[in-house]
Amino acid sequence: MRVVQVLGSSAGGVARHVAQVTAELTAAGEQVLVAGPSSVRSTVLGDGGRFVPVEIADRPHASDLVAIRELARAARDADVVHAHGLRAGALTVLAVRRRTRVVVTLHNLPVGGRAIRTVSAVLGRVVARGADVVLGVSGDLVALARSQGARRAERALVPAPARREPGQTPAQTRAELGLAADTPLAVTVARLAPQKGLDTLVRAASGVTVPGFVWLLAGDGPLESEVRAQAESSGAPVRVLGRREDVPELIAAADVVVSTAVWEGQPLAVQEALGLGAAVVATDAGGTREVTEDAAVLVPVGDDDALATAIRDVLTDHDQRERLRAAARDRVAQLPTPADVLTQLRSIYRV
Repeated sequence: MRVVQVLGSSAGGVARHVAQVTAELTAAGEQVLVAGPSSVRSTVLGDGGRFVPVEIADRPHASDLVAIRELARAARDADVVHAHGLRAGALTVLAVRRRTRVVVTLHNLPVGGRAIRTVSAVLGRVVARGADVVLGVSGDLVALARSQGARRAERALVPAPARREPGQTPAQTRAELGLAADTPLAVTVARLAPQKGLDTLVRAASGVTVPGFVWLLAGDGPLESEVRAQAESSGAPVRVLGRREDVPELIAAADVVVSTAVWEGQPLAVQEALGLGAAVVATDAGGTREVTEDAAVLVPVGDDDALATAIRDVLTDHDQRERLRAAARDRVAQLPTPADVLTQLRSIYRV
C-alpha cells in the first residue's frame, strides 16, 4: 500500500507521532512518503526515508496555493493520504478532491481569539466534509468533527514515547541541580506556549505552602522569557530550566509531576511520567483524563488554588504519593502501543 503522510510546521509532538507512524508502517512493508516543511524532515525521518518538501504555513498564506499543487502531485499515485493537523488536513482535502482516500488526524483544539476560532471553524468544516475518516486525539475533538459534518470520526491512538530509563539516581540528579535529597520537588515538562497554562503554573507555585518547595519547569518555546520574568517578579519558587535532554532523570527525581495545560490531546509528557511510575497532578484538560483515568489527581483547568492544594497534599502525604505511583505503573500497561496504532491505521486505510 502506498501511503502519504502529511504534516505542517510542528513544535515536536505531531512530528514525533508522524515519525513513529511512518516507522511502524515502513517496518510492516507499506510504502510511505512524508510531505511537509523542510524543517521537520530530520525529526520525522532522521537520515533516511522518502520525503517531499511542502511548505505548509501555520496560518493562511499566499503559499497555500503552491502547497495544494505540491500535495496533489505527491498524492497522485497514493492509495491513501493521511494528514496531521487542521491546516495540513484542509489543504490535503483541497488538493486531493476525493481522488484518493483521505484520513485526517486532529491533534489540537484551536486556542486563541475570535479570529483564530473563526478560521479554525471554517477549516474544520472543510476537513470534516472532505475527509473519508477524521481521527481525533481526544474525545472532544471527535465530537467536534462529528458536529462539523464528518461522515466517520473516531479516537486516534497515540502511544507513549519509547520508554527511556533514567541514567542516574534521583539523588544524583538533585545534586546536579543544587537541590537537597529531601527538597519537596515538582517537575513540569512542557513546551512554553499558551496551551500549557503557564500563568496558572506560576500562580499556583506561590500557593504551595510547603517549606523549601521548588518547581522545575523544563522546556522551551515562545513564552520562555515571559515565564522567567513572571516567576522572578512574583517570587514564585519556579526554576525555568529551558530545553533539557535529561527528562527521564528529572521525572524520576520529582516528588510530583504536574501538567497545568489549558488543553491536551493525549499528552506525551503525562504518558512518559506514568511510564516512569511518577505521582501525577494534572488539569482535567481535553483528553488528559482519557490517558490517566484514576492514576492522577485531576483539578479544574485554571484553578490555581485547587492545583496548589493538590500538589501540597501529594508532597506531604507519603501514602498518597505511593498510591499514585502504583496506579501509574498499572495504567501505563493499558495505554496504546505502536502495534495498536499500526492495527488501527491499516484497518482505516484499507476500508
